[in-house]
Amino acid sequence: MQSAGRRKYPDRVDEHAPCRRLPNVRLLNEFQRSFPLEPEPFAKMGERLGMSEDDVVRGLEQLLTVGAISRVGPVFAPGAIGVSTLAAMAVPVSRVGEVARRISELSEVNHNYEREGALNLWFVITAEDDAHLQATLSRIADEVGLPVHDLRLEEEFRIDLGFDLEADHLRSGIEPADRDEALS
Repeated sequence: MQSAGRRKYPDRVDEHAPCRRLPNVRLLNEFQRSFPLEPEPFAKMGERLGMSEDDVVRGLEQLLTVGAISRVGPVFAPGAIGVSTLAAMAVPVSRVGEVARRISELSEVNHNYEREGALNLWFVITAEDDAHLQATLSRIADEVGLPVHDLRLEEEFRIDLGFDLEADHLRSGIEPADRDEALS
């Protein structure tokens, strides 16, 4: 669930949406863990995939537009730069979409997701210092009228959150679109 102010996200991604087309599946799959750190990363990505830099940018824009991805950018280890926290809220089911969109409008929020249980909306906030982080948590609570639980990291565990999207694509039985259709 993301910001309604920046882009509109569907509740469910259609199986034939651009994010399910083979060039975009490959784009997501190849660069979940190895985004090129160089002056022209999208050109390098295109080179690796046999696409132009413009095709890569257009593919990422499509994925952002349909809500398949929420951002393109780095993820830093907790505490490496600034401060961060996992936060959770108990949001009435009827307000989850609205609250999630408002939270996602904040540049400090990396991502948010709905979960089952009393605390049903979870998100990660990053800030340059603890004062800014606390101000952001307070701002969210004030704006949506619900308490925010600050769940600070106590012990770090490293897990790989990457998924083999091409394997999922192959299991789904969806036929790959041709390159021109997938990038139009």
